Amino acid sequence: MEQLYFIGGITLCVSLAILWGFRVLPKENWQIMAVLPKEKTQQGKWRGLNLTYYGFLSANAYTFAVVIFIILTAAAGIPLMGLCLLVTGLLIACIPSSKIIARIVEKKPGTLTVGGAVFTGTLLAPFLVLLVNHLLGNTMGVRISPIIFLSAASVAYTFGEGLGRLACVSFGCCYGKPVHQCSPFVQRLFSGFYLIFSGKTKKIAYASGLDGERVIPIQIITAILYSITGVTVTLFFLQGHYVAALMVSLIVTQVWRFVSEFFRADFRGTLKVTPYQMMALGTILYAVGMVALFPIPTFPPVLARGLGTLWNPWIILLVEFVWFIAFFHTGRSVVTGAEVSFHVVETKI
Repeated sequence: MEQLYFIGGITLCVSLAILWGFRVLPKENWQIMAVLPKEKTQQGKWRGLNLTYYGFLSANAYTFAVVIFIILTAAAGIPLMGLCLLVTGLLIACIPSSKIIARIVEKKPGTLTVGGAVFTGTLLAPFLVLLVNHLLGNTMGVRISPIIFLSAASVAYTFGEGLGRLACVSFGCCYGKPVHQCSPFVQRLFSGFYLIFSGKTKKIAYASGLDGERVIPIQIITAILYSITGVTVTLFFLQGHYVAALMVSLIVTQVWRFVSEFFRADFRGTLKVTPYQMMALGTILYAVGMVALFPIPTFPPVLARGLGTLWNPWIILLVEFVWFIAFFHTGRSVVTGAEVSFHVVETKI
């Protein structure tokens, strides 16, 4: 019964978030969340640093994914110390790689890629587990299963990527092709399901001039597909089907990443098949190799144990730290600027 409540709660929260994002985030006022004054100009105004809803929503998605990961790994018996080391190690590897790989592929400084971060995390995850086992095995008797770790990380990523697409809607990036430029079948398919972005500072406007156009809602499709997959594979994991949870989550997300690239209008590199698409297929093949290499555990997790771990003070601090670092990394806009001025409201004196 507790699994039913847990899955139902996740489904409700994610569904409401996607519905809300689809309705409001394409609007102009949902890009810049706040402006921090930095330096005063000779004209008496202040140059500002824009803090974006992209960063706020990305931080929420990162944190939600980490919470899911903590619950699942703790439910499967991974001890607290090992859990903290694994989360920290993954974040240290994945957060910088999201910017580094995007710069290499797209040759632009102000862009990020979740696909590159996932590829990096998947490659490093088994070795990270082996390192933690080596460090803590002799002193604390810690023996973490690489399959459980990969499975939990894949489930968490599925949710994080799905919710993270709401950040893309807010900033106007990762956008689909204009509906009128597609085949007649695709035009009929999306005749009543599309996004229209407003605001000249959204990426879809300054990069492609497609603000005000009906475009394929790739971000929302991804959010819905990944969220449904996330709920399904969470249930697989909680029933002890770790390999099924791992492979279903990766196959659905990475195959869709490969397919969806053909429906996107933003710049993805100069090749017909992009590096991101090749990374997606490589991730699946790599996971298959890991399943063949490492032993597959058969014991079922205990959900109550995983939920109880969230109340540990160190876990609470870790989750808060994850949100702060994610927002600091993704929330400071480098492609938009601001000028602000201040004045006294005479009638309020």
